[in-house]
Amino acid sequence: MFSLLRHPWIRCKWQSTCCCQTTLQPGLPSVGIIACFLSPGPLAGPEPITRRDRTALPRLPVPPQKQTLERYLASLQPLVSEEELKYTRKLLQDFARPGGLGEILQQRLEMKAQKSDNWLSNWLMDMYLANQTPLVVHSSPGVVLPKQDFKDTQGQLQFAAKLIAGVLDFKILLDTGNLKQSYKNEKPLCMDQYYKIFSSCRVPGPRRDTIVDYSVMNPPPRHITVAHNYTFFQLCVYHSSGKPLTVGQIYSQLEKIWSSSIKTTKEPIGILTTEYRHRWGAGHKILIKDKLNKESARIIQQGMFGVCLDAPSTRPPAELAMSHAAAQILHGGDSRANAGNRWFDKTLQFIVGEDGTCGLVYERAQAEGYPIMRIADHTFNFCNAMGDVEPCNTPLPQPKKLYFNINSEVKRLIDGARTHHDTQVADLDIHCFDYNKFGKDFAKQKGLSPDAFIQMAIQLAYYRRHGEVCPSSEEVTTRFFHLGRTDTISVTTLQSLAFVHGFDRDDISVQVKQQLMREAVDKHRTGTEWALSGQAVDRHLMGLKLQAIEDQYNIPELFMDTSYAFATHYILSTNQVPGQTDAVMCYGPAIPDGYGICYNPQSAKINFSVTALNSCILTNASMLARAIKDALSDMHCLLEQ
Repeated sequence: MFSLLRHPWIRCKWQSTCCCQTTLQPGLPSVGIIACFLSPGPLAGPEPITRRDRTALPRLPVPPQKQTLERYLASLQPLVSEEELKYTRKLLQDFARPGGLGEILQQRLEMKAQKSDNWLSNWLMDMYLANQTPLVVHSSPGVVLPKQDFKDTQGQLQFAAKLIAGVLDFKILLDTGNLKQSYKNEKPLCMDQYYKIFSSCRVPGPRRDTIVDYSVMNPPPRHITVAHNYTFFQLCVYHSSGKPLTVGQIYSQLEKIWSSSIKTTKEPIGILTTEYRHRWGAGHKILIKDKLNKESARIIQQGMFGVCLDAPSTRPPAELAMSHAAAQILHGGDSRANAGNRWFDKTLQFIVGEDGTCGLVYERAQAEGYPIMRIADHTFNFCNAMGDVEPCNTPLPQPKKLYFNINSEVKRLIDGARTHHDTQVADLDIHCFDYNKFGKDFAKQKGLSPDAFIQMAIQLAYYRRHGEVCPSSEEVTTRFFHLGRTDTISVTTLQSLAFVHGFDRDDISVQVKQQLMREAVDKHRTGTEWALSGQAVDRHLMGLKLQAIEDQYNIPELFMDTSYAFATHYILSTNQVPGQTDAVMCYGPAIPDGYGICYNPQSAKINFSVTALNSCILTNASMLARAIKDALSDMHCLLEQ
C-alpha cells in the first residue's frame, strides 16, 4: 500500500555514534545535504548542540510473536462475529506454526532490530513520505493557541514579534544544550525529534516526497520566512555576531514587511502546497524551471520556521469562535482567504491573524505532537512574560521580498490548487470546545487514569450516537526508546463494550456500573502500558507485513483477512497531546467515514477538538462533541453517587 523505497541514508566516519541522512532536493545541485550533528565544522551564530548519547536509551524491542497474536485476537472479540473470529483464529495458527512464514518473518524482524537504531522508524518515515493525500486536513496537525485581543495591526505585529523571539529563545536552549530533558513517569524520553523541526522542509516528488534538513549547512540558516498578503519575505533574525534580534528590532522589521506587502495583488503561490502530493510534485518541477522561482522556493524551504501574518476572517458566532480558529489554523480558509499565505511543506509555521487568531501548523513527518506542544508552551509563556513592544530604530537590512514569475503554466497549477483546496475546506467538519466541569484532577482523585477515563467517555459518546462500538485507536508515545515515535493501541475492548452496554440500563445498579467503568478504565491503562514498553500489537503486525513485502514473500493471509481490514479501519482516531497552555491540537479524520479526536487534559478542564468530513452522512463532529460532553458529565455523576 505504501512505497517501500528506502531513504538514501549513509554512514559517516562516526559510524555507530552518528546516523547521517543524505537527501537530494529536486532542482538543486546534486550534492547531498548531510544531517550530521557531530560535525566539528565552524558555524555562524550559536553552536549546535551535540546530540545526547545515542546509547543512553534502549532500542525499540520486537515483541514475542505469540504474545502479539494472542493480544490481537483478543482485540477482535468486541468487534467481529464469532464465525469471523473462528476463521481468524485458524489463520493465526497457520501463520504461527513452527517453521512457517510467521516464524521466518519474526526472526527477520528481530535481526533488523539488532542491526538498526530503530527497526520501525524508517518504515514510518516511508509511509509518511509516500502518502499522496494533501498535507492540509489529511496529515498536518494544527495547534490552536488562546485568541488574542488585537486592537489594530500594530497589536498583531507586536505579538508576532514576541512570538518570533520566543521561538528563537527555545532554539537557543536547544542549540546550546540547555533544553531540559523530557521525562514521562520519571523516565527520560528520546529528544531526537527536537533536532529535526527547525530548518527542515518536505519537498514534493512525483511518486514520493523527501525531507531536506538545512540545519547542517555551513553556516546554517539564520533567517525565517514571513508571509503576508500572499507575499513571502526572508527575514534574518540574527546579527552577524550570532546574537538574535531583540523583540523591538523584530517588530520594526515586521512593520517594513507589512508596509511592503499591504498593497500588492499577488497570486496565492502558497496554495500550491495544499495539493495532492503527486500533483504538487509535478507542479514543483514546473515552478522551479524558472531561476527566480527556484531561488525563492529555496529560501522558503531553508528558513528555520515560517510566520504567517493573516488577514482577518469572517467573525463567527461566539460559540463557534474556537472551531473557526481551528479551521483557520488547519487550512487557512478557502482560496480567497489565507490558504495562499502558507507554505505547508515547512515543518513548522506559526500563524498570527489580524483578528487575534493564533496558533501553529506543522508537517508531521519530522515530529509528533508532544515536542511541538512543548515549543508552543515555551513560546506562549515567553509572549505572556513580555510587556509592551517598542519599535527599535537600529539600522537593519531591509527584509528581502521573494518574487515568483507566474507564467500561464504556473497560473493553471494555481487555479487547479484553488479548486481542490476549496473542496477540502468545504468538506471539513470541525468542532472544538472546552469542557469546564472538571479536569484530570477529578479522575486522579477517584484513583483512575485521566486519559483512560476520557477515552471511555469517547467510547460511551460514540455508542450513544451510533448505537454500536467501532474500531478505535489511540496513539501512544514510544519515546522511551531511541528514535521512538508512536504506537497505536486499540481502545475498544471487551471491558469497554460491557461498560457502554451497561451504562444507560435501568436494571443495573450504580455499584455495578461503577465497577464496569473501573474495569474498562483499568483495561485501557494496561493497553497504554503495553505500548509505552514497546509491547503493543499494531506496529508489530505492521512490521511483520512490511518485512514480508521487503523480503518478497506473498503477503500472509492474516493481513488479507476481512477481520484485520475492519479492525484497522479506525473510525475513532484519537490522541492525547497535553500542554501547559490553554490550547488544543487538531487534525482531520484518518479515514473518510471516521472522526479525528484530540484533547488536552488540564487540571480543571479538558480542551477537545473533533473532526469529521461533511461528505460522509454517517459522521457529524458537532453531534459527537455534544455526546462527549454529556458522557463526561454522566460519568462524573456516576462516580459521585
